[in-house]
Amino acid sequence: MSFTNIKGRVHLLGDNVNTDLNCSSKYLPGKDNAYVAQHAFEQVAPGFASRFRPGDVIVAGRNFGINSSREQAVHILRTMGVGGIVAQSFGRLFFRNTINNGLPAIECGISGIADGDEIEIDLAAGKLMVAARQISRAVAALPPAVQQILAAGGLIAYLREHPDWQLA
Repeated sequence: MSFTNIKGRVHLLGDNVNTDLNCSSKYLPGKDNAYVAQHAFEQVAPGFASRFRPGDVIVAGRNFGINSSREQAVHILRTMGVGGIVAQSFGRLFFRNTINNGLPAIECGISGIADGDEIEIDLAAGKLMVAARQISRAVAALPPAVQQILAAGGLIAYLREHPDWQLA
């Protein structure tokens, strides 16, 4: 899957979905990511994990990923095969964790997008589309450095590819 061209089925969540809802502390420590992923979002969307397929896209309202800096929350989403996340806004620590772990996250208005829609996001062109609903929206371009980190699969992978990297 290319990080610049994301296509998948929408799984719609609401506002203020915090990291405990996809990576509940009641499962950590002691359980592996695959086990925790089977219970992702069960408190706000019962059966979410069983309906989710690799490549699908989470679409959410305001403040997605608020609550804590728990990086495992993104690891769970990667384990599930999340293709990307679109939300009106993100918790800042969560947003940075998505980049560090190679998971595209896009801030964009979500009005008109429904659960089950097929969505396409072209990050290189800065466009989000839901053809069946005739939705076409511009999305903010990610900075070139962030695009490079995502293309590498995350920050650690990027640094392994660029061992001579230095701050400017």
